This record gives sequence, C-alpha cells and structure tokens, in this order.
Amino acid sequence: MAEKKKVVLAFSGGLDTSYCVKYLIHEMDLEVHSVLINTGGFTASETEETERRAYDLGVTSHTTLDLEEEFYERAIRYLVFGNVLKNNTYPLSVSAERIFQAEAVARFAANLDAAYIAHGSTGAGNDQVRFDLIFQILLPDTEILTPIRDQKLSRQEEIEYLKEHGVSMNWEKAKYSINKGLWGTSVGGAETLTSDQDLPSDAYPSQLQKEDSTEVALTFEKGELTGIDGVSMAPVAAIKTLNELASAYAIGRDIHVGDTIIGIKGRVGFEASAPLIIIKAHHLLEKHNLTKWQQHWKEQLANWYGMMLHEGQYLDPVMRDIEKFLESTQVHVTGTVTISLSPYRFHLIGVRSEFDLMKSKFGEYGEMNKNWSGEDVRGFTKILSNQLKIYYSVHGEKEAVK
Repeated sequence: MAEKKKVVLAFSGGLDTSYCVKYLIHEMDLEVHSVLINTGGFTASETEETERRAYDLGVTSHTTLDLEEEFYERAIRYLVFGNVLKNNTYPLSVSAERIFQAEAVARFAANLDAAYIAHGSTGAGNDQVRFDLIFQILLPDTEILTPIRDQKLSRQEEIEYLKEHGVSMNWEKAKYSINKGLWGTSVGGAETLTSDQDLPSDAYPSQLQKEDSTEVALTFEKGELTGIDGVSMAPVAAIKTLNELASAYAIGRDIHVGDTIIGIKGRVGFEASAPLIIIKAHHLLEKHNLTKWQQHWKEQLANWYGMMLHEGQYLDPVMRDIEKFLESTQVHVTGTVTISLSPYRFHLIGVRSEFDLMKSKFGEYGEMNKNWSGEDVRGFTKILSNQLKIYYSVHGEKEAVK
C-alpha cells in the first residue's frame, strides 16, 4: 500500500476542526496530525480532553504546544502599552493570538515534512486570511487545505456530517463558536449573525457569582502589570488572577462590530474581563504620567499597530519599529491603580505614582495658579491668538460665524 500523505491541522477541538479531521481522513485519505496551540485560557484538563477528542476522531498524532508566555511577550504587552481596543471596544482577544498559532503550526508542519497544512476557518471571516497569510509566508511550497471554506458549510451541515460518521458531541453547545485565550474569549452564534440580537447570558463562559462590590489595586512597572493588591507576580500570572477575580462579576462582556479584512461587516461577542480592566487602568496611569504629545502620538501608532495585528500583518518589519516606540513610552508608566469591581461593570478610582505629573506646586486645576501670574497668561494668549487674528483680518469676520 502507498504511504498516506501527511497533513497538519490547526486543531481546537470545536465543531469546525472536528469536521476537518473526519473529512481529511475519509474524503481525502490523508494521515492527520492535529496540533493545539495553547495561547492561554486552557486548563490542563481541557487540553487533555481536546487530545482525547482528537484521537477519538481518528488522528494519527496529536500535539499540544504551549505559547502562553511567548504570546504575552510578543503581543499582549504591546497591546497594553498601546491601550489597543479595536473600534474603541474589542481588545483583539482572538485576532492577536491567531498569528502565533499559525506560526507554531507552520513550524510543526515543516519539522514533520507534511505535504499539506490545514485550518478550519470559514470563507467569510478574518481567520482564513490570518492563517493563509502566515502559512504562505513561512511555507510557500505547502498546499493549504480549508474544507469548511471550500465547501461553504453551515454549522448544521457540519453537525449532520459528524453524526453520520458516529461522532457524539454536545450539539447544543456546538451552536456557539467559542475561542478561549489568555487575552479573552470570543463567542459567535446565530445572534451575532444579526444586527439587532444580543447573545444570551449562558452563551458566555463566565456567569455572575458575586453580587457585592470590591476594590482591587493593580501595580504597573514600566507599563506591565506586575502586582495585584500588593502581591508581586509575573504578568501572565497577574492576568490570570485578575481574570478570576473579575469574571466572578461577569465583567467584560460586549459585542464588537467591525470591518473584516475581506470587506464585510462582522459581529462577535466576547468576554475579556482582565484585558479591559488592565487596558483602562493602564490608560489612566498614562494620563497622569505621560505628556500630552506622548499620549497623542502613541495613540496614533497604537491604532495602526492594532489594525495591522488584527489583519494578520504581524510579520511586517514596521511592527517591530512601532513596538520599539511603544516600549520607549513606558519608562515612567509605573504606579498603582485602584479599581472598584461590581456586577457587570468596573470603575476606575485613581492612581498613586512617583511619576504623577499632576503636581500641586505648579497649580491646582480650576483652583489656584502658583507658578505663573495673570499677566503671564494674558501675554501667552495674545501670542497664541496671533495666527487666527491674521486669518480673520484677511478673510473677514463672516468666516468666524459660518
């Protein structure tokens, strides 16, 4: 018998990738090697369950690769430095991690000398572009297989196919596409295919457990979260700890509406309690510790960085240039931010920092000027108004009231 060709499949254990395993084995007669890339969000028992499911589906081998620390170092820290929220809403929970998952799958496929590489993305979303882009750059001579995209399958059609091949799943849960990661969880379902329907509460991974309110203090050192309530910890551990505290209040739920890479509008639900709190707390600390123009230009470049990462362009060298700029702005972003947690919401209370530029010896906003006189301000505003005085003297007063 001829030896079967190998295909490496980016595998999550969900409906789409479960379908891919069965299809690649039964319809294409390939030797399937599944790879789960853990960019955070998976417990040991969950990765074990995913491995069991992969072998039950018929894969030749299954491998779990842990990229949690790498994902933080190469992406999350810069998303925090930049306070990146896509459309002022979404912390790039899934889009950020896809690049690193694709890279790891490509490296694995190269080492295995696989004839094919596969993913379970649909033809109407962003992930297909992210995976394809990385695969084409890193494995230009390897054919990419995408059964879900190529066959234009609905979730119900995938379910029926799996049932026909004797696969048993929690079909009710399979109604929702859930992607867990260190930087948040995305939730897609029938409701997110509409413009007006909300996801039901039980579609989210965390449910409300606490009804009271509590305060939590986040300590940042050079822009990175390094402590909670006075306890020092590494950033990844701090993110997990904060997520556990805040998800008990069902904080961080929202629906993001965005423009996809392929040009259509898309909606996706997400739960990102720790990312949203960290970004907002970090941003507040920056408001106190950075100058006006540092904040202004950092916001411009951070928006570009988030867009490029969202659209799969992480490997462009300009991303390394922006990262260096973002890192340089964090030298004095050190201090502690206090936050109040309540059911479904959080509130920023204030900051304590030795680098706080809100120094009362120069003046108290709206109260007292201490380092300048009224005459200084009169002269300052006279010079400041010169350009517009000249403009209106040339174009006439009517220009001012249009």
